[in-house]
Amino acid sequence: MRRMGNLYDYFGAPDDPTALAAFGQGIEEAGLPLLPVKGIDPYVQLGQAESMLTGTPYEDVTSLPRFNRLLSSPEDESRWLVTLTDELRDALAAARPGGFAGVAATWSHIEEFGGDVPPDELADFLSRLADLAEEARARPEPHRLYCLMSL
Repeated sequence: MRRMGNLYDYFGAPDDPTALAAFGQGIEEAGLPLLPVKGIDPYVQLGQAESMLTGTPYEDVTSLPRFNRLLSSPEDESRWLVTLTDELRDALAAARPGGFAGVAATWSHIEEFGGDVPPDELADFLSRLADLAEEARARPEPHRLYCLMSL
């Protein structure tokens, strides 16, 4: 993704305490699978993709209990850790093997992308995020998805 802006590290972990520990220690150092990306935030942009993938209105997606729930300190001004929903994880994994071209084509037109992200780049991002989702669901105890945001 060649977009400028904040850095987002999407990753899987078995539970919230483990994700929070990895937030402090470093995700790679904790041995957790990681997908770093610039410019695709978990709230508005990924939330709209979740809406498209699940067929759930965006307003309903944002009211899910794990939608962008802050796990790190709200006082930190440069790094935050939020949860992603299990519904997103499951929708990403279920979208295989059909791919993400159709969703990405629609998703690329949202206002927040400003019309400057090619749909194929978004489809590639969704595919790589789906890899994380599939790995998370394949565990004996399914893992959850998280996002570490950095300014």
